[in-house]
Amino acid sequence: MNIGKLLESVLPEDRIKCRLIDLVSYASDAGFYHLRPKAVVQPVSEEEIKGLFRFSHENKIPLTFRAAGTSLSGQSITDGILVELSKYWKGLKIEDDGASVRVEPGVIGSVVNARLKKYFKKIGPDPASINSAMMGGILSNNASGMCCGVSRNSYHTTKYIRFVLPDGNVFSTENSADYKRFETECQEAYQQIAVLRDQIRANPELHNRIRSKYKTKNTVGYSVNAFIDHHEPLDILAHLLIGSEGTLGFISEAVMHTVPDYPVKSTALLYFPDIYAACQAIVPLTLSGAEAVELMDRASLRSVEHIKGVPDVLKVLPETAAALLVEYQGNNEAELQAKTSGFLGLSPGLSVLYPPVFTSDPLEQAFLWKIRKGMFPAVGAVRRSGTTVILEDIAFPVEQLGDAILDLQQLFKKHGYQNAIIFGHAKDGNIHFVVTQAFDSESEIERYDRFLNEVVDLVVKKYDGALKAEHGTGRNMAPFVETEWGAEVYQIMKSLKQVVDPENLLNPGVIINEDKKAHIRDLKELQQVEEEVDKCMECGFCEYKCPSRNVTLTPRRRIVVRRELLKLKSQGKKQQHKELLDQYQYDGLDTCAVDGLCATACPVDINTGMLVKRLRKENHSDFANNVALTIAKNFGTVATSVKIGLQAGMAVNRIFGDNSLLKLTKGMKEVVPLFPLWSNQLKPSPGLAGQIKRSQNSGNAVGAVYFPTCISRNMGGAQDDKKSIIDTFLNVAEKARMGLLIPDDIQSTCCGQLFSSKGFNKAFSYTANETIEKLWKWTDEGRLPVVLDITSCTFTLHHCRPSLSEANKLKFDKIKILDSIDYILDYILPAVTVKRTKKEIVLHPVCSLQKMGLEAKFLKIAHQLADKVDVPLSAGCCGMAGDRGFWFPELTRSATLPEAEEVKQKEYDGYYSTAKTCEMNLSDAVGKNYESIVYLLDECV
Repeated sequence: MNIGKLLESVLPEDRIKCRLIDLVSYASDAGFYHLRPKAVVQPVSEEEIKGLFRFSHENKIPLTFRAAGTSLSGQSITDGILVELSKYWKGLKIEDDGASVRVEPGVIGSVVNARLKKYFKKIGPDPASINSAMMGGILSNNASGMCCGVSRNSYHTTKYIRFVLPDGNVFSTENSADYKRFETECQEAYQQIAVLRDQIRANPELHNRIRSKYKTKNTVGYSVNAFIDHHEPLDILAHLLIGSEGTLGFISEAVMHTVPDYPVKSTALLYFPDIYAACQAIVPLTLSGAEAVELMDRASLRSVEHIKGVPDVLKVLPETAAALLVEYQGNNEAELQAKTSGFLGLSPGLSVLYPPVFTSDPLEQAFLWKIRKGMFPAVGAVRRSGTTVILEDIAFPVEQLGDAILDLQQLFKKHGYQNAIIFGHAKDGNIHFVVTQAFDSESEIERYDRFLNEVVDLVVKKYDGALKAEHGTGRNMAPFVETEWGAEVYQIMKSLKQVVDPENLLNPGVIINEDKKAHIRDLKELQQVEEEVDKCMECGFCEYKCPSRNVTLTPRRRIVVRRELLKLKSQGKKQQHKELLDQYQYDGLDTCAVDGLCATACPVDINTGMLVKRLRKENHSDFANNVALTIAKNFGTVATSVKIGLQAGMAVNRIFGDNSLLKLTKGMKEVVPLFPLWSNQLKPSPGLAGQIKRSQNSGNAVGAVYFPTCISRNMGGAQDDKKSIIDTFLNVAEKARMGLLIPDDIQSTCCGQLFSSKGFNKAFSYTANETIEKLWKWTDEGRLPVVLDITSCTFTLHHCRPSLSEANKLKFDKIKILDSIDYILDYILPAVTVKRTKKEIVLHPVCSLQKMGLEAKFLKIAHQLADKVDVPLSAGCCGMAGDRGFWFPELTRSATLPEAEEVKQKEYDGYYSTAKTCEMNLSDAVGKNYESIVYLLDECV
């Protein structure tokens, strides 16, 4: 069966992915299971969803929906058709002045909260993965989190949902007519749900059991509390869909009630002599009004001792110690004071090791939360290669939490999990424990099986707790749903699944699974490949940062493919290995922007860009390396040739029309895919001699060396007949009466980004050493700072030290290298007067700016020069990567699309950034002229 061809009856070919690299890269999610899909599809409408349901039934092929793929229990993988929602389904609308929000399944949770922020609202669920997790998963897993408890989880904050059932019927609880239509068009489902509802309500013991189980967090099985919370079968089914993990239907839209996002907070880390004493403090703290009470055992505290800035006390705590991260929140200082006063009243009764110290400083609070959130990745970062990180999620009655944790720690010792840690949402009795586990032998699989069965006995039989509190049942706990709920409730769940999805084609094996060993089937093997790959937990937290996410691969998927390549090679599958390796060249290497923003979101600090650079280096032949080195050694000549080429291109456009060269290179690219694409944003710079002379004769005392980058020297011309970036930079320095010196021999100098991004290490090393030697001379052996006008070049020089000779390392350490942002804020602005401001401007913070921690400075400059400053929520790496966008324009088109669509929603008085090629790219995407913020400064002072 050619499934891809058959699927073209439902979807266009470009949204059907059946290549080996697509199937391999989507075979993993954040959990520890692995299934390779037969196809990956990207529908954009309910009609296409209905078509996929029909296709599934006609061909008896299962469907599984996937949003961000950050689920931990194996519920977003399949060996059928994977329906991928992250690229489309981005609808988001604030309603009722922020009291509710309408969302589609592909919207990231943190994006929803960012849009709600001005209303002092947020969505109820607050999972730790909210920066990556999408609303489809947040709803389908009934997500909760650190502050929301039970009352503010997805189930309780869903106002309306619109959904598609496997039979193709579409219903919305917002539409009153749909209630009657459900009764007439889905008679069997309507009647069966009514029968199950009445069965539960007629049995007081069962009714009370369900009510009791949902007083604490519980995501085991279906949300059967819907049968007692609602009367109408449509409402019951709608709420059963919340937490159903895509096994009952497709949620196409939801309207969520929002909750307060308190603007003032007070946070403290409380230390206790042992876990039992910490647990005894949970109820009093909760009753005093604490929004968050997060528990950490001694092992978890030890796992984060290495984080720079952690309190010294962490390293000297007793071996039995534990801690609680406590936070109070309020609408104003008076309200917060009233809550913290309640704490002060109870604190003498708490067995704390040290007097509590609360902070209201947002930076200090963020750091305390960084400690708490860093525990899971801290274990992942130091685990043995070839092992996976298992994050389990259970709940106990709060009053028995201390005893339960002590019992759990005994199970760790019994089964050899020496590095296990425990942390969690203490006020809900919800704890997470982290263990590392290999699945590369039968003995290891059996060890995990024995351990998990004893955990089940402990949670269910001894403490009557929940086997999953917030991570969803998935494959992991499916064999134990009946163990927790009992035969009658489990039969109700099975009856529900049978009437809604009678052919069991929606995410089979998840939640309802008769295989008592399902939790140890299809386990993910993590082969030892290389350092960057081996550290990866495949959590997917990096994906929303990746500029190539919607055109080829993401960092996680690049790593998944690397693992599969090694596996195929070790299995001797030469043909598949070659096919996958060939596809990886474009998808994995050519279209990676190597921007490194993935590392800023990665829990274990993996920079996939550095991995790709190394792989590019390994792919280069000796001939290619020698050519690159020759270019580096003759850079001045090469740069001059490039500039002549630009001037020739401009001449062609003047003679034959503005778009002539763009059309010509587009045509060439169709014949030769690697032919670079011309951009109408390219403007050659004027001759440098006059600018050098101007800098040397300004009459002002020289305060810094100005290093105009090669991009500025050759393509630094401006649109609208403005002065070049170099002239404009000199202008603002002169207004501040500061001398900037451009060296005579600048023309042959480069930061080396051209070579480092492509993995030409010898050429980069040569260039970096040459440049540092020149900087040493120009700056009078480090006496003067040196300032660059493009942020990515500044970043490259900041990180060139490993490529330097020992002598040049000593010189590098004494040279002060400034970005234009540093220079403007710290040197220029204090010396000038702002005479005018623009009304409203928009910024594009380039990725290098973010990685260097200069984004706040960039904003501070802009706020001094404009009344209102916008940074798009979707701002990210534009994919230009220096020059990569000329060779692979599809990368930049895809990367800039969300930001461009957002910026186009309104008109601004100016569009600014800090890197020429990024400005060119955004100008093409938005249709407005992006330029350096230096131009804004020149206009305003």
